Amino acid sequence: MKSYKDIKKVEYLGPTSKDPFSFKFYNPDEVIAGKKMREHLKFALSWWHTMDYCGVDMFGGPTEDKNFGQTDPMKIYEAKADLAFDLMDKLSIDYYCFHDVDIAPQGKIYKETLANFNHMVDYLAKKQETHSQRLLWSTANNFGDKVFMNGAATSPNADVFALAAAKVKACIDADVRLGGTAYVFWGGREGYETLLNTNMKLEQDNLARFFKMARDYGRSVGFKGDYLLEPKPKEPTKHQYDFDSATCCNFLRTYGLLGDFKLNIEANHATLAGHTFQHELRVARDNGVFCSIDANQGDYLLGWDTDQFPTDVYNALYAMYEVIKAGGFKNGGLNFDAKTRRPSNTLEDILLAYIAGMDTFALGLRLAYKLIEDGRIDDFVNHRYDSYKSGIGKKIVDGTTDFKELAEYALNNEEIKVESGRQEYLETIVNEVMFGK
Repeated sequence: MKSYKDIKKVEYLGPTSKDPFSFKFYNPDEVIAGKKMREHLKFALSWWHTMDYCGVDMFGGPTEDKNFGQTDPMKIYEAKADLAFDLMDKLSIDYYCFHDVDIAPQGKIYKETLANFNHMVDYLAKKQETHSQRLLWSTANNFGDKVFMNGAATSPNADVFALAAAKVKACIDADVRLGGTAYVFWGGREGYETLLNTNMKLEQDNLARFFKMARDYGRSVGFKGDYLLEPKPKEPTKHQYDFDSATCCNFLRTYGLLGDFKLNIEANHATLAGHTFQHELRVARDNGVFCSIDANQGDYLLGWDTDQFPTDVYNALYAMYEVIKAGGFKNGGLNFDAKTRRPSNTLEDILLAYIAGMDTFALGLRLAYKLIEDGRIDDFVNHRYDSYKSGIGKKIVDGTTDFKELAEYALNNEEIKVESGRQEYLETIVNEVMFGK
């Protein structure tokens, strides 16, 4: 097998290729429905998993060395940036995403950490001058340090709230500097372990105050993108305030944040919440808050966030169906919040993992358009609700009836015929589209 340094660029060679370092389905500049595939998919590299994750899990230490031959802390992070842009060049990836702590070494105090962060933002800005890649979004890691053990914006300690605000401010400044079009709030510990020690109303009110201050600051310094919540039900806290898409929508409506705020949906978080990936995307689309995706998949036999590279083509098809129906990506994109498995510990494995994920979503895009062009599923859904297009059903939809009229109608309606949902037939159509010629 080729070594990483021998691979200049991963090329599209088509589905018959046996070259593991080639795309079988992702052809970046191929035009589908008037847009290049790279514009449809807007792939992004996740800095934390790709450049920092070194195989550590709760039972074992590193299986990879990601110091890249350096010993000085700042040189290590500069080397990570150099490799990240080389990796994106090889893979034709146009965007990247990071937490603040991903891109720079931590200082003894926050003032030192901020100086390191700003140095690396400058370094990334210089890399962008000579490369085509741009920042998609940034986010602050307000969950890893021990001071965030009881939350950040929802902490019972106001000093922690202030530190969280400082970190978000720095990331928004970086977004503006690096051309990011979204900012993500991942509420890693914005929740509670037990209600015995929790003022839930105050915590949620404070969270809303935090979001409003972040929004107002961003607009004041020229950030024109979307602010994103990322739903997740648990892990690390027992209950998180951004449990799922519906919970986030309710929160945004309650506090008057709709408009500036949308959602970044992660596949593995959806399954942890007891939903499908498609369900979470549909809720976001129906509520007008869809923006971006963290693409990965979990293991259905494990009850935690395994963040595997996506290879399930059914999930990718259903996801891209929702993205297309939502009008495609605008300020968001498709970020691979995924890591190689612990024994897959080489740079070649990282390339192979990205190729697998990118090809999977390229297949999903192609098949979603085929499913829409086939038309049978959309037609079925449309006709299933025909009873609301005339008569008493139209009155219900138009709001021109009431319980008195509905009760009288029901008393005189001697036979109600409920049509079949034909789930098995519709699932067969999906298989026909996927595997038929």
